[in-house]
Amino acid sequence: MSRFTVISAAQVPPNRRRGGELRVVLGPATTGATTGFLGVLRLDPGEHIAEHYHPYSEEFLYVTGGELVVRLDGEHLTVRAGEGVLVPKEVRHRVWNESGEPAEAVFHLCPLAPRPELGHVDTEPLPAAHEPALQVEAG
Repeated sequence: MSRFTVISAAQVPPNRRRGGELRVVLGPATTGATTGFLGVLRLDPGEHIAEHYHPYSEEFLYVTGGELVVRLDGEHLTVRAGEGVLVPKEVRHRVWNESGEPAEAVFHLCPLAPRPELGHVDTEPLPAAHEPALQVEAG
Protein backbone atom coordinates (compact mmCIF):
# COMPACT_ATOMS: atom_id res chain seq x y z
CA MET A 1 0.00 0.00 0.00
CA SER A 2 1.32 3.44 -0.94
CA ARG A 3 1.93 6.16 1.61
CA PHE A 4 0.89 8.70 -1.04
CA THR A 5 -2.70 9.72 -1.74
CA VAL A 6 -4.33 10.25 -5.13
CA ILE A 7 -7.52 12.31 -4.92
CA SER A 8 -10.09 12.80 -7.69
CA ALA A 9 -12.07 16.05 -7.83
CA ALA A 10 -15.19 13.88 -8.04
CA GLN A 11 -14.40 12.54 -4.53
CA VAL A 12 -14.62 16.03 -3.02
CA PRO A 13 -18.05 17.56 -2.33
CA PRO A 14 -18.51 20.94 -4.04
CA ASN A 15 -18.41 24.11 -1.97
CA ARG A 16 -20.89 26.67 -3.32
CA ARG A 17 -20.68 29.16 -0.46
CA ARG A 18 -19.13 31.97 -2.52
CA GLY A 19 -20.84 30.91 -5.78
CA GLY A 20 -20.02 28.51 -8.58
CA GLU A 21 -18.55 25.13 -7.75
CA LEU A 22 -15.27 24.94 -5.82
CA ARG A 23 -13.58 21.68 -4.86
CA VAL A 24 -10.41 21.65 -2.75
CA VAL A 25 -8.75 18.53 -4.14
CA LEU A 26 -5.40 18.62 -2.35
CA GLY A 27 -5.39 20.28 1.05
CA PRO A 28 -5.31 19.76 4.78
CA ALA A 29 -8.63 17.87 4.88
CA THR A 30 -7.93 15.56 1.93
CA THR A 31 -4.20 14.89 2.17
CA GLY A 32 -2.93 16.48 5.38
CA ALA A 33 -1.17 19.25 3.42
CA THR A 34 0.45 21.82 5.71
CA THR A 35 1.54 24.68 3.41
CA GLY A 36 -1.36 25.33 1.02
CA PHE A 37 -4.14 23.83 -1.02
CA LEU A 38 -5.10 23.21 -4.64
CA GLY A 39 -8.56 22.98 -6.08
CA VAL A 40 -10.74 23.25 -9.13
CA LEU A 41 -13.39 25.80 -9.99
CA ARG A 42 -16.31 25.55 -12.39
CA LEU A 43 -18.53 28.48 -13.28
CA ASP A 44 -21.49 28.15 -15.60
CA PRO A 45 -22.43 31.18 -17.73
CA GLY A 46 -23.53 34.04 -15.47
CA GLU A 47 -22.11 32.51 -12.26
CA HIS A 48 -19.55 34.26 -10.07
CA ILE A 49 -17.37 33.87 -7.00
CA ALA A 50 -18.18 36.66 -4.53
CA GLU A 51 -15.49 39.23 -3.88
CA HIS A 52 -13.09 38.42 -1.05
CA TYR A 53 -9.42 38.59 -0.16
CA HIS A 54 -6.85 36.41 1.57
CA PRO A 55 -4.88 38.11 4.36
CA TYR A 56 -2.25 35.35 4.51
CA SER A 57 -2.18 33.68 1.09
CA GLU A 58 -1.34 34.33 -2.53
CA GLU A 59 -3.74 32.69 -4.99
CA PHE A 60 -2.63 31.26 -8.31
CA LEU A 61 -5.52 30.93 -10.80
CA TYR A 62 -5.03 29.00 -14.07
CA VAL A 63 -7.94 28.71 -16.51
CA THR A 64 -8.19 25.25 -18.08
CA GLY A 65 -11.39 25.75 -20.08
CA GLY A 66 -13.44 28.69 -21.33
CA GLU A 67 -12.69 32.17 -20.03
CA LEU A 68 -13.16 34.08 -16.82
CA VAL A 69 -13.24 37.73 -15.90
CA VAL A 70 -11.17 38.44 -12.80
CA ARG A 71 -11.47 41.74 -10.94
CA LEU A 72 -8.36 42.56 -8.90
CA ASP A 73 -8.72 45.68 -6.73
CA GLY A 74 -11.15 47.09 -9.31
CA GLU A 75 -9.14 46.21 -12.44
CA HIS A 76 -10.88 43.77 -14.82
CA LEU A 77 -8.80 41.11 -16.58
CA THR A 78 -10.04 38.47 -19.03
CA VAL A 79 -8.22 35.18 -18.44
CA ARG A 80 -8.64 32.51 -21.12
CA ALA A 81 -7.90 28.78 -21.24
CA GLY A 82 -4.15 28.29 -21.04
CA GLU A 83 -3.60 31.54 -19.10
CA GLY A 84 -3.11 32.27 -15.44
CA VAL A 85 -3.08 35.19 -13.03
CA LEU A 86 -1.55 35.72 -9.60
CA VAL A 87 -3.76 37.23 -6.91
CA PRO A 88 -1.42 38.77 -4.31
CA LYS A 89 -2.13 38.69 -0.57
CA GLU A 90 -4.77 41.19 0.59
CA VAL A 91 -5.97 41.99 -2.96
CA ARG A 92 -9.75 42.00 -3.29
CA HIS A 93 -10.81 39.70 -6.09
CA ARG A 94 -14.00 38.52 -7.77
CA VAL A 95 -14.29 35.97 -10.57
CA TRP A 96 -17.17 35.52 -12.99
CA ASN A 97 -18.14 33.91 -16.26
CA GLU A 98 -19.78 36.29 -18.70
CA SER A 99 -19.32 33.98 -21.70
CA GLY A 100 -21.93 31.60 -23.03
CA GLU A 101 -19.90 28.50 -22.13
CA PRO A 102 -18.87 26.87 -18.84
CA ALA A 103 -15.43 27.87 -17.55
CA GLU A 104 -13.03 25.81 -15.47
CA ALA A 105 -9.88 26.71 -13.59
CA VAL A 106 -7.33 25.33 -11.16
CA PHE A 107 -6.45 27.41 -8.10
CA HIS A 108 -3.71 27.12 -5.53
CA LEU A 109 -3.35 29.13 -2.32
CA CYS A 110 -0.31 29.32 -0.07
CA PRO A 111 0.76 29.72 2.61
CA LEU A 112 -2.14 28.61 4.75
CA ALA A 113 -3.70 31.00 7.25
CA PRO A 114 -2.96 30.21 10.92
CA ARG A 115 -6.56 28.94 11.23
CA PRO A 116 -9.03 28.08 8.42
CA GLU A 117 -11.57 30.74 9.45
CA LEU A 118 -8.90 33.43 8.94
CA GLY A 119 -8.18 32.43 5.34
CA HIS A 120 -10.88 34.49 3.60
CA VAL A 121 -12.43 37.89 4.23
CA ASP A 122 -15.69 38.36 2.31
CA THR A 123 -16.18 41.89 0.97
CA GLU A 124 -19.58 41.50 -0.73
CA PRO A 125 -22.70 39.53 0.15
CA LEU A 126 -22.55 35.83 -0.56
CA PRO A 127 -24.95 34.48 -3.20
CA ALA A 128 -28.48 34.45 -1.75
CA ALA A 129 -29.18 30.84 -2.68
CA HIS A 130 -26.77 29.57 -0.04
CA GLU A 131 -27.29 29.42 3.71
CA PRO A 132 -23.94 30.32 5.34
CA ALA A 133 -24.67 28.26 8.46
CA LEU A 134 -24.76 25.09 6.35
CA GLN A 135 -21.57 25.66 4.39
CA VAL A 136 -18.11 24.17 4.94
CA GLU A 137 -15.16 26.55 4.63
CA ALA A 138 -12.88 25.83 1.66
CA GLY A 139 -11.26 27.67 -1.19
